[in-house]
Amino acid sequence: MSKGVSTSADKNIVDKSRSHRNTAVSKAVRTTRERLQAGPSNASGFDKEMLGLHVDTMLHGAAAMPLFIIVVTGIGIYLSQQLDILPWGIAALCVNAIGILIARRAKAVEIAADKVSYWRSRFLFAQIVIGFCWAAFVFQDCDSCGETNFGIYKAAVLLIALAATAMGTFLLRNALLFTFVPVIAALSGLTFKTGNSGYFSLTVVLLTLLLFLVFMTNRMHRGNVHILSVQSEKDDLIAELEVAKSMSDEARRRAEEANMAKSRFLASMSHELRTPLNAILGFSEVMSTEVLGPLNNPIYKEYTGDIHRSGQHLLDLINEILDLSRIEAGKYDLNEEAIHLVEITEDCIGMVQLRARTKNISITEQFEYGMPSVWVDEKAMRQVVLNLLSNAVKFTPSGGEISVKVGWTAGGGQYLSIKDNGPGIPEDEIPVVLSAFGQGSIAIKSAEQGTGLGLPIVQAILAKHNGDFILRSKLREGTEAIAILPSKRVLQSIPAIEDAPAVERRRKSFA
Repeated sequence: MSKGVSTSADKNIVDKSRSHRNTAVSKAVRTTRERLQAGPSNASGFDKEMLGLHVDTMLHGAAAMPLFIIVVTGIGIYLSQQLDILPWGIAALCVNAIGILIARRAKAVEIAADKVSYWRSRFLFAQIVIGFCWAAFVFQDCDSCGETNFGIYKAAVLLIALAATAMGTFLLRNALLFTFVPVIAALSGLTFKTGNSGYFSLTVVLLTLLLFLVFMTNRMHRGNVHILSVQSEKDDLIAELEVAKSMSDEARRRAEEANMAKSRFLASMSHELRTPLNAILGFSEVMSTEVLGPLNNPIYKEYTGDIHRSGQHLLDLINEILDLSRIEAGKYDLNEEAIHLVEITEDCIGMVQLRARTKNISITEQFEYGMPSVWVDEKAMRQVVLNLLSNAVKFTPSGGEISVKVGWTAGGGQYLSIKDNGPGIPEDEIPVVLSAFGQGSIAIKSAEQGTGLGLPIVQAILAKHNGDFILRSKLREGTEAIAILPSKRVLQSIPAIEDAPAVERRRKSFA
């Protein structure tokens, strides 16, 4: 590992063993999403909305049909040079005005759900009356303007009227059919009565176009129902998401309050816990070393040693909990200075060397000397190295080996690697051991159990330094812990700047 660890693996391993999702929230959102994906609801559920849209369409285009009727009447008078078609025009305008008045009334009263059928019947009745007006237009005749010219005029008017009615009433089911059935009936009657092929052709064309437009308007109606359904489901989903967000905000607020309460509790209890522990540690050490005189009973000396070791373990646990609490609360301030990572590592190896020798564990070193110093918190980095070395010694069996490496990373940073040949960690337990108080199955079965806070503290300290922590392990092969400091933490040495006369003298000496 001459140049460090690949930067592709330079990232923090997060704890994936915990789920922070609220079950009720996720269930509500999932139910709404499934309802949205299931497709549109029954069309009958949107009759009120469709009728409201039809009313709006009628009111927005209220001037279109009267203007068309006026133009038709004017052209008829111009072609016939008579006023015979004028009564029809006035009647058609009156009927159309009645339909507009019904729409305005429906808009004013805001149609209730139980009144949809009533208002729909009124609109359909108005359309039937308009249909009779167009049927009356079929019977209009002009002896002076020629049968062909007036026939073309009536055919063009009926086709335009059919298209305009289809565009204006597609939101009202069956409105187009109710409007032009009287027209088809009138044309059929004239065809049988006169035997005129022109009326027969017009009847066939109008009937074909009517069927086509009925089919298209039905499809447009279903499309609008689908749009309304999707819009409704989207609104439901947004509402559910708003509820989920509010529940999540409330849960986060409670979690923050609980975390603050925990931090306050730990801060207030630190002094009360450490004061009696210091007394216990001090007196038990005095008794175990027999400073004030020998203990007559050797069992008492053994007990005092147990008391001292238990008290020291409890003090270490309290210190680790307080360190992790300060880091989580964002109150862990770094006192940064320039240090050499190799020197720190060598000092920490010396601290654990005695314990390693008692277990007949060999520690091999592979350092890249001459590396520049790094800008870090010395106390925090010592804690990182000691935690990793202590874990390696703790879980390496007697006669095992620990390899410690310090060098460059591929990205220009520096890394520390501590590898042992212990029992290793199952891959699925790596997120567990990186979580607070998390311990793997090997650690639980081991006689030397820890607090489960060492690795989370290491990971948090490196994160405060913008660094990374990587834990690699294979069952029955060993574990490798890698602490990485980024390149911006490395202090590059700058050569001294020589004065101009010295440079000139050196240049002349080489000349």
